[in-house]
Amino acid sequence: MSRPKTTTQLPPTPPAIHGLEVSPRTQCVHWHSDLDIIAIRHKCCRLYYACISCHEVLAGHPPETWLKEERDTKAVLCGNCRSELTVAQYLASGNCCPECDAQFNPGCARHYDLYFEM
Repeated sequence: MSRPKTTTQLPPTPPAIHGLEVSPRTQCVHWHSDLDIIAIRHKCCRLYYACISCHEVLAGHPPETWLKEERDTKAVLCGNCRSELTVAQYLASGNCCPECDAQFNPGCARHYDLYFEM
């Protein structure tokens, strides 16, 4: 009698976060309050950076913004639970992760146009 096969599925490895002195919650040297806990996948290189300033210092190319038509793209990472949010989910989140309820910095709204076509 043979045993049934069992498989263990490991959780996906969270994406790497690029930046200067990035903390486990995605804060960096530029933005490091308790609410600065998102990283944004940059359209130009498809890599997550802690902030636009980190991208400017490290990427070696200019950033590109996500177009309105691309709002269903997963491009925001919660630094608290590591959930990937679509642009639309993030913009509609009310500065709170829809998965873990961690609070995001409401001041980030002043910089949306650096990342997203508004």
